[in-house]
Amino acid sequence: MLHYSRLWKKIQRKEKQSPQELEFLRCLPLSVKESLLKDEVNAILFEDVWPDSLLENLKDYFEEE
Repeated sequence: MLHYSRLWKKIQRKEKQSPQELEFLRCLPLSVKESLLKDEVNAILFEDVWPDSLLENLKDYFEEE
């Protein structure tokens, strides 16, 4: 697992992420951010479809419809 602060520095260098995804990531509690894998963070920022493991980790932060 990559330490969150090091990962955050790498994310800030990338230019393709949208402001909404970046804001979503910023709003997550630190404990959740630290538990995310690099691939999961990249999925949040750059992918249209998120892996099931990421959705499971974030299920408490989504409202059910």
